[in-house]
Parts: sequence; structure tokens; C-alpha cells
Amino acid sequence: MAFQPIVDVQAREIYAYEALVRGPEGQPAGWVFEQLRDGDIYHFDQACRVTALRSAARLGLHRQGLPTRLSINMLPNAVYEPANCLRSTLRTAQEVGFPLERLMFEITEHEQVGDQAHLRRIIDTYRAYGLTTALDDYGSGHAAAGLLLALRPDVLKVDMGIVRGVHQDAWREALIRHLTHFGRETGLLMIAEGIETVEEARCLLALGITHMQGYFFARPGFECLPEVPGEVFDQLGR
Repeated sequence: MAFQPIVDVQAREIYAYEALVRGPEGQPAGWVFEQLRDGDIYHFDQACRVTALRSAARLGLHRQGLPTRLSINMLPNAVYEPANCLRSTLRTAQEVGFPLERLMFEITEHEQVGDQAHLRRIIDTYRAYGLTTALDDYGSGHAAAGLLLALRPDVLKVDMGIVRGVHQDAWREALIRHLTHFGRETGLLMIAEGIETVEEARCLLALGITHMQGYFFARPGFECLPEVPGEVFDQLGR
């Protein structure tokens, strides 16, 4: 696993670390997915959850003073029955001492969601256990408004395709301003993905986005928990 921080800019702290699957020599996620065969998806999803939890615990994430979360990508079509599929996750979390309220599961768009009602049942089950759910890559591929309305997660991660160059594009600014307003009205936490420049980060902060992720803050660290230098926060003001 590689880990990339999700930053609360306003609080100047790390909100969560997203666990990103890698090959045995650090190959990217795309390479890993190419190795999968038909029928492997359920076991792969389960293995990634357990590996992410064990790796994060080995690195001491669950012992950090701040309540930093661990964010794990979830393949929704691999979850045939929510409670049963959670068993190994819950068992591993208990074994390594990782509090359930500090776990977040990101619904990824690796494949189109076939049954939105089933996925909503998954979210409701996870929430009953105290787990946080997020819709990843919003605005890209299948992660659109209809899916957001059907699922009603706790967190919305705005795709880098919307975020990139926001400080130079009035349309992008208007769309993100609309999303932040929607988030305030519904209690939905907004996270902007793919931040690469200080100008993007400053513009997003001015628009009301306080949680961000991207190379501007830190690149994913292979089997480590990257820190965000204080000077990065300093560039954004207080």
C-alpha cells in the first residue's frame, strides 16, 4: 500500500490517509488491476481492505494523537451482502486496534454500479457500524449527480478534472461554489482532489473547500505516512 494524506487546510492538520494499492515493486493501481482475472474482484477487494488496515496499523496511524482517519477504496460490485463482506474488515480492525469511527470507505468508479439500491443498503450498513462513506471522483465517469442523490454518502470527493485550473476558469469556480453550498445545506463534507498548485488551493479555500488532496500537499508514500510540511500551510495563510 501507498498512503496519501487528505488535508484539513483550515485546521492545518491531516484529516485522513488514503490507502492506494500498489504492486510488489510499487507498480501503480492500473498495473495491479490488469493482473486480475474474472471472478477475482471480491477476493481482491477483501485483500485490499485487510492489507490497508494492517499496513496502516504497522505504521502507527491508529496511535497518532490526532484522530486521523484511514480511507480505503471500496469496489461496490464486489460487495454481495454488506454485513457478511464486512466481517473480515471488522475482525482485522479489532485485531490491530483500529477504531471503526476512524475508517472511511471510498466508493470508486472502477466499474459502473449496477444496483444503486443495493449500494445504498451497503452505505446504511456501514454507517450503522460507525464507518464513514465517501463517493470518490465526483464529476468523472459514473460518479454523477444521480448516483450522489441515490447514495447520500457522508463525504464527496470532487474529481481533479473539475478542480484542475479552477483559479483560471469562471465555470469551474461557479460549479465548485454550487457544490460547497450544497454541502453546507446537506452536511456533506467536500474534499477536492488533485491539487497541484498553490493557486488552485487558494482559490478552493476562498470558495469554501477546506479539505484537499493532491501533489501540492504530498505525493503518495509507499509503505509510509507522508507528512505535509508546515510551509505548505503557510503559503495558504491562516
